[in-house]
Amino acid sequence: MLCAAQETVTGSFASFIHAVQPEHLSEVVLHRSKRMILDSIGVGLVGSTTHVFDIALRYCQLYASNAVSSVYGKKGLKLSPTLAAFVNGVAAHSMDFDDTWHPATHPSGAVLPALLAVAQMLPPSAKPNGLDFLLAFNVGIEVQGRLMHFSTEAHNIPKRFHPPSVVGTLGSAAAVAKLLSLTRTQCANALAITASLAGAPMANAATQAKPLHVGNATRLGFEAALLAAQGMEASPLILDDLPGCSGFSAFYDNYQPKPLPLPANSHQFLLEKQDIAFKRFPAHLGMHWIVDAALSVRNLLINYAGSFSPALIRTILLRIPVSKYINRPFPESEHQARHSFQFNACTALLDGKMGVHSFTDASIHRQELKELLAKVLVEHPEDNIANFDKMYGEIALILENGDVLTGRCDTFYGHWRKPLSRDSLLKKFRSNASHVFPEDKVEAIITIVDNMENLPDSSYLASSL
Repeated sequence: MLCAAQETVTGSFASFIHAVQPEHLSEVVLHRSKRMILDSIGVGLVGSTTHVFDIALRYCQLYASNAVSSVYGKKGLKLSPTLAAFVNGVAAHSMDFDDTWHPATHPSGAVLPALLAVAQMLPPSAKPNGLDFLLAFNVGIEVQGRLMHFSTEAHNIPKRFHPPSVVGTLGSAAAVAKLLSLTRTQCANALAITASLAGAPMANAATQAKPLHVGNATRLGFEAALLAAQGMEASPLILDDLPGCSGFSAFYDNYQPKPLPLPANSHQFLLEKQDIAFKRFPAHLGMHWIVDAALSVRNLLINYAGSFSPALIRTILLRIPVSKYINRPFPESEHQARHSFQFNACTALLDGKMGVHSFTDASIHRQELKELLAKVLVEHPEDNIANFDKMYGEIALILENGDVLTGRCDTFYGHWRKPLSRDSLLKKFRSNASHVFPEDKVEAIITIVDNMENLPDSSYLASSL
């Protein structure tokens, strides 16, 4: 029989973090989590070339003490562990290119930078091996997924706060607590401390502040685990539903927490049942439906007319779910463009492709693109739900002669129902990492991640970045 503390939801999470072992990781979970790590490193490396990353890095360089942890793409530069976690987290989300789960959050960027920093922080005698690193990473992912399933609100595209700033922060704390081998009580305190450091409003989406949400998640969860390791205490019921006294329930309506089963001979991680979505271009996940729909209808127009000519189009009708922060008719910045159904649809129509180049100032402010944007109308069909597991993207081109061509996407390539192949994932990684590293180093990182479970010292991965 479980003791009273373990019967609480909070206690069950702490017991899981403390007790789960490498042998609980299935081959499927190992495979999927290594794909996540490789993709997250790639988007972090290309993210280290952005303006918002430079701002964050200059801030971090104001503090030079205990500089032992590496910074993405900056050879020879090190920061204190928590600041390295912060700035690498900013890099991971700086282009909105990082992975997405369901219920909606960006799981890897909130966890991986903290673990990389911890691995370098620990003394040589305590360096975690690659399998320990993978276990801690999956603990951080598992905690996020379990928390997201506690509320029906979490299943839909968010309106109030950015999920990584909440569940990602607790995921970081759980992952770091595992890698530091904290006691069960310390694990519980780490989660509770983190709840006081979590949260970021959706009004800062499509701004330079949004990447801070992921940077802060990985840093603040890390700091909470360090505070717990030093003996700081917090509510032992932070994840439980206490009427009249909100804990984690303060973030979600319809909060119905459930204990996390203590692993015995086996444990089925959520990642086993629910794969991850990897983005093919750097924009909000919802854009991937509308871009695939745009590419489909573009091909129809070429087949219809012999070539793509914007002059043939009278109206571009987008049928999209209701989500205010990604309904932006005329975006003015790269961050707004990454969160605009209209921009992504029209850019895909005009260029026949999407990529990092699509979000440069020169691309955003093209006259021919502005002319297409002016032709866009938006509809919100009742059956098109703002939910990454249920939504679709549809575009109807109403031509000047009255004919109508329609393209639709129900599941884009890269969605968890239609995962990227290994070749596609490696192509994305190589493209991203090559912005920073030569080919031989890019290939070396792929080899390290592919063989992560056999790595005797996981800090070797961090030092290679």
